[in-house]
Amino acid sequence: MADTAFSARLRVATAGLHTRAERSGFVSDMLRGRAGRAGYALLLRNLLPVYRAIEGGLARETALLRPFARPELYRAGRIEADVTALCGPNWPALLPAGARYAARVARAAEGDGTLLIAHAYVRTLGDLSGGQMLGKLLARTLALPAAALSFYDFSDVADIPATKAAWRSALDAAAAPERLLHEARVAFRLNIALSEAVRDAAVERGIV
Repeated sequence: MADTAFSARLRVATAGLHTRAERSGFVSDMLRGRAGRAGYALLLRNLLPVYRAIEGGLARETALLRPFARPELYRAGRIEADVTALCGPNWPALLPAGARYAARVARAAEGDGTLLIAHAYVRTLGDLSGGQMLGKLLARTLALPAAALSFYDFSDVADIPATKAAWRSALDAAAAPERLLHEARVAFRLNIALSEAVRDAAVERGIV
């Protein structure tokens, strides 16, 4: 295992949590076509501060973070546009699970930002991979217009496979792999907790 690229090690080490994330809470509902528009807007609302924290940290563009600072991959502005398209000015309130997730990312961005890479990995490569399928699924099951699905629009990225490969190469060159492994597991658990919190809130409010 010592000779295996770190990006591959990371993928294997988090595979179980990745599967749990897809089968938990509101994400599971979306994948099964059981989600509602209001619940989806609530999920996006809670992901927005997470992406702002990730992208704000990457924008520092230190020597360590520069390979991961790819503005064409940033999603915060698109998420904000999607929530506005879905809700107008009446946004749902931030859930405690969303606030905790964003706070953890903000702490990870401190210092040299090593731990921030783990959070960027979980969200960015997920968006570039399964997120593409999810966008098409939501367009069909929720009849969402393109104006509410810009989160999944990577038309500014000329070559998604090459972009993913470059991202993984940068990950392989990153220092402190064991710290990154630990923080990536934390990131997946925070995603799971947020997904479950959104489903609980959607059920409680009758917006599933």
